[in-house]
Amino acid sequence: MAEQVPGDAERIERVLDAAAELLVRWGYRRVTVEDVARRAGVGKGTVYLHVRTKEALFLTVLLRAQRRLFADLADRMAAEPANALPWRMSRLLYERMRGDAVARAIYLGDAEVLGRLAHEAAGALGELAAMREDVVRRYFRLLRGAGLVATDLPAEQQMHNWGSVIYGFFLTDSLPQVTALVGEGGRGELLEYAVRRLLVAPGLDPEQEAAAAASVATGAAELYRPLIEHIDTEWRRRTR
Repeated sequence: MAEQVPGDAERIERVLDAAAELLVRWGYRRVTVEDVARRAGVGKGTVYLHVRTKEALFLTVLLRAQRRLFADLADRMAAEPANALPWRMSRLLYERMRGDAVARAIYLGDAEVLGRLAHEAAGALGELAAMREDVVRRYFRLLRGAGLVATDLPAEQQMHNWGSVIYGFFLTDSLPQVTALVGEGGRGELLEYAVRRLLVAPGLDPEQEAAAAASVATGAAELYRPLIEHIDTEWRRRTR
C-alpha cells in the first residue's frame, strides 16, 4: 500500500463521514457508492481509489465507530477511576452507544448491515471479537483481584451475566412500555443500578470501592489501548 499523504487522509475521513451519515439516514441497502461520493464532494472513482468495494467501505465505517467507543472509554477510565467500575462503565457504554447509530449496528448485530458485510467482515470482526473477549476476561481478573466484584460464580459465568444484562437493555430500548416506565433519561441510571446489584462484592463500602477503583483504573484503561491500536491498523489497512 502506498503511503498516504495528508490530503489523502483528509479525503478518506470525508468519505467515511459521508458513508456513516447516509448509513444512518437511509440504511445500508439504499446507499450507493455514488451517493457517498456525492455527499463527500468527490467523484465515484475517487472513492474506489481508497476502498475496493461498497462492503469494504462500510466495514471501515463500522470499525472506525468501534474505535471511537473504545478510545473514549479508555480515556474516561484514565481520567476518572470510578469509570473503571463495571456498573459505571456499563452506563457509559450504553449512553454512548445509544447516541451512535453506527456503533449500535456493531454491538446489536444489525441483520441488514452485518449480514451483507459477512464475507468482508468475517476475518476482521471475528478477530476483533476474540480480542475484545480477552480484554474483558483480563478486566474481570483485575476486578476480582481488587475485591470489587463477587466471586461466588466463575468469572466466565459472571461475564456472561454482565453482557446479557447490557444486551437486554438495548433489546428493550424501543418498547413503548419501557419508555413510559423508566423515561428517556433514566435507562442509563437503571442499568448502572442493575449491574451493580449483579456484580458488586458483598459488604463493599463506598470508601473501599473508591480505593479499589483507583487501584485498577490505569490497568483497566491500558487493557483497551492495544485493542484500539488493532482497530486503527485494521480500518486503515482497508483504505489506501
